[in-house]
Amino acid sequence: MEQPDPGPVPVLALRDVSKSFGAVRALRDVTLDLFPGEVHALAGENGAGKSTLIKVLGGAHRPDSGQLLLDGRPVRFRGPADARDAGVAVIHQEPALFPDLSVAENIFMGRQPRRSLGRIDRRAVRAATAALMRRLGVGLDPDRPARGLSIADQQIVEIAKALSLPAPAGRRPAPAGSLPAPAGDAGSAARVLVMDEPTAALTGGETARLFAVVETLRAEGTAVLFISHRLEEMFRLCTRVTVLRDGQRVSSEPLDGLTEDDLVRRMVGRDLGELYPEQRTGQAERGNGKAALAVRRLTREGVFHDISFEVRRGEIVALAGLVGAGRTEVAQAVFGVDRADAGRVEVAGSVLRPASPTAAMAAGLALVPEDRRGRGLVTSLSIEHNIGLTGLGVIRRGGLVSRALERGRAADWAVRLRLKYSRLSDPVGVLSGGNQQKVVLAKWLATGPGVLIVDEPTRGIDVGTKAEVHRLLSALAADGLAVLMISSDLPEVLGMADRVLVMHEGRLTAEIPRELATEESVMAAATGRGGRAREDAV
Repeated sequence: MEQPDPGPVPVLALRDVSKSFGAVRALRDVTLDLFPGEVHALAGENGAGKSTLIKVLGGAHRPDSGQLLLDGRPVRFRGPADARDAGVAVIHQEPALFPDLSVAENIFMGRQPRRSLGRIDRRAVRAATAALMRRLGVGLDPDRPARGLSIADQQIVEIAKALSLPAPAGRRPAPAGSLPAPAGDAGSAARVLVMDEPTAALTGGETARLFAVVETLRAEGTAVLFISHRLEEMFRLCTRVTVLRDGQRVSSEPLDGLTEDDLVRRMVGRDLGELYPEQRTGQAERGNGKAALAVRRLTREGVFHDISFEVRRGEIVALAGLVGAGRTEVAQAVFGVDRADAGRVEVAGSVLRPASPTAAMAAGLALVPEDRRGRGLVTSLSIEHNIGLTGLGVIRRGGLVSRALERGRAADWAVRLRLKYSRLSDPVGVLSGGNQQKVVLAKWLATGPGVLIVDEPTRGIDVGTKAEVHRLLSALAADGLAVLMISSDLPEVLGMADRVLVMHEGRLTAEIPRELATEESVMAAATGRGGRAREDAV
């Protein structure tokens, strides 16, 4: 009797894989197939198990139960080197390059070809790098230093590094249950590419170039696992999607025929339309009151010019524009991180001392920065220490920090913001991106501010946590807080803002009320097509 065709064999697969950390079950009986020449999306909320799954695939974690299959055969990765030797490369959201080395030196670090007397064959390194760049369809100079490269270019370097890696002799992955294999041949370059939030910090043009590289790799037969919180990117690039929720696989199916709402419903159990809260009642009356924050003709030469606007109690005002328009720089000057060359900032009618974050905090300003890991958190400190950093004067007793007061402050805000954690004494660096963002919010909300400045509040977090952040900001505004929100996410701007201020090349080009704000009107102003710069005499 003729046997049915079993179909294509996945290059890498998980079968009923489980992984726990103490009492926390991060993965429960997860199955995943990655086929050659396919871009496969992995979706789920922060805390759904995506990071753990990536680390299992990359050899950083060993599963407690279940199997990994390489070309249909059981395999056990003893560490990241085994995964790399098997052709599995993980490109992380934040590349780790040596800044003072060239592109070519970063790609071939530690395995440069040698000439006589052991000298590095730099010509061969450059030639191999140039060939990799041609293969990827990009024009990076092999001799260019890594310092100063954009995040997009750094990711291209990481991809090139993955494609150039042979399997070192003696480091092939061991079959399940076997002793280490003897030294063998060199093996081949990456066959599976895992991309973890690769576009989180990229512009539209950089994203398009990265997608072109991924398409090139797919056409060559590479299996790509693509993780992103941007649903539109999944539909644009991927053919199949696997959804995780609470460590379990909810579905694995073709994207063709699904809608974004279908995908959100699988991820979080509710519709996409619930991402943004309803219009706050009474906002108009509160918004007509005295300005909580007034920025008067603020200028920083070469960065932004003549910026004037107000934010009233109960308002959420969005500061929109393209990357490089000067939005973050305005926020940092308002808070005093950077010194402005001209203009002033008023909080509740009083002029703020310039270039003084301490004075800004004392006046009731709070700033949640865009780079939460670099500027918003001390990742080596605990959750409770991070939340307590802005309140040392309140939780100090007799010159020493009261651990009881610090823990009580942290526990209170952890409950209010629905923080997911194991212990408050755990390092904040072990939390998911969405929960790290909640810790930054807690740290500043605990100061009781009158004005909250939030820069990209939902970048890199899942749709469920995004909805929680949106509800929180809306509730804070309903209670009278003035919120200045910087966001590159147009649906977020349109769904949250009472007014939209648009910047283009360092100038405010439009102020659009909620009822008139559309994607077209905001983008027209952001690209300089929406009329002349504002000439407010404030």
